[in-house]
Amino acid sequence: MNFARYPSLSGRVVFVSGGASGIGADIVRAFHANGAKVAFVDLQADAGAHLVKELADAGGAPPLSIAGDVTDVAALRAAIEETRRRLGPIGVLVNNAANDERHEIASVTPEYWRRAIDLNLSHHFFAAQAVHPQMRELGGGAIVNMSSVAWHFGPPEMPAYAAAKAGVTALTYSLARKFGADNIRVNAIEPGAVMTERQRKLWYTTPEAVAAMVQRQILKRDLLGEEIARAAVFLAADDSRMITKQTIVVDGGLR
Repeated sequence: MNFARYPSLSGRVVFVSGGASGIGADIVRAFHANGAKVAFVDLQADAGAHLVKELADAGGAPPLSIAGDVTDVAALRAAIEETRRRLGPIGVLVNNAANDERHEIASVTPEYWRRAIDLNLSHHFFAAQAVHPQMRELGGGAIVNMSSVAWHFGPPEMPAYAAAKAGVTALTYSLARKFGADNIRVNAIEPGAVMTERQRKLWYTTPEAVAAMVQRQILKRDLLGEEIARAAVFLAADDSRMITKQTIVVDGGLR
């Protein structure tokens, strides 16, 4: 199949959180393929190095991999500043890092809850806060936050994750109104059951489990990270310049 390429992204500086693997790596690949200058932060240094090599071998400027924990606000700000120093002002922010770990309500401690909210919600705000001056300097920008369709279902096995992802959608709407005067667009993507390597290893461990999820969708095929990446690239490109304060659901018709 042939998919769109966006000339407006060529040379644009893009910062992705959680970009070393899964959906995040597909997002990095998609922006790299569109000629953007990409940086990503992730705790998985080895996976980040592997992705850098993969894209360097593919041609074009390799992405900048920064090892860091997005729940450490100082480290996140430092990664964003390093990106500015090495690549230039950030014009696109993709807040992707997350963890949909399952948990029993009785076992949740205050420390676990705070960690889950920080990982799945809080860094979206602090990354947006940090890139705001850079985008204002550029005359505009695009922020893409990663929510999830999960919170709409009320999943009993991951209330912290669901609460955080609902918060991401609300945060997106608030930031869109706040940043609009600076020509900064803020949108969210709500993915469905994306069949990443991690999901197949932890939750969809058999072909039958994958097939059962696919049968719940209107479109009867595996939902892949590259589908989410294509939505992110569109929301970052000038082609969507009048789209803000929106949530795009990419779930094959699951919800």
